[in-house]
Amino acid sequence: MIDRIEKEIELAAPVERVWRALTDHEAFGEWFRVKLTGPFVVGKVTTGEITYPGYEGLPWTSLTERMEEPRLFAFRWPHSKNPNADLSREPSTRVEFRLKPTTKGTHLTITESGFDSLPEDSREEAWCSNDKGWEIQAENIKAFVEGSPSP
Repeated sequence: MIDRIEKEIELAAPVERVWRALTDHEAFGEWFRVKLTGPFVVGKVTTGEITYPGYEGLPWTSLTERMEEPRLFAFRWPHSKNPNADLSREPSTRVEFRLKPTTKGTHLTITESGFDSLPEDSREEAWCSNDKGWEIQAENIKAFVEGSPSP
C-alpha cells in the first residue's frame, strides 16, 4: 500500500489566481464543491458541507497547517465515519498544494499523505477513493482558474 497520492498539473493561469482559488474559502468551495462556513486560517479548523454530487450534505472539516503565499497551502482532514469526530483525535491525512510559476502559468502539485496512519481496514478504500478524487479535483481547479477572470 502506498502512503501518498501525488498529482501534478499545468495550469494556464498566473500563480496569484491559483493561490486565490486554493486559499479563498469561497473560491475553493466553487471548484472543490464544498460550502465552507469560514476562511482558512493557520492553526484553525474550517468546517462546512460537501456539495459534490453523490456526497451532498456530508460534513467537511479541515485543520489549516500552512499558508506560505503564494507557494504552499496545506491542511489536514479526518478519515472518520463519525461526522462529529474530533479532528485532533481522529486519524487524518495531510493535503498539500505546491505552486511553481512557469512560463505558461502555474505548475501545481497536489500531495495527500499519511494513509499509513489510517485504520488498516479502511486504508486501501480511502487511498483508492482519494486517488480518483484528486484526478477529478485537478481538472476542476484547471477549469476554474483557466475560465475565471483575473482577481
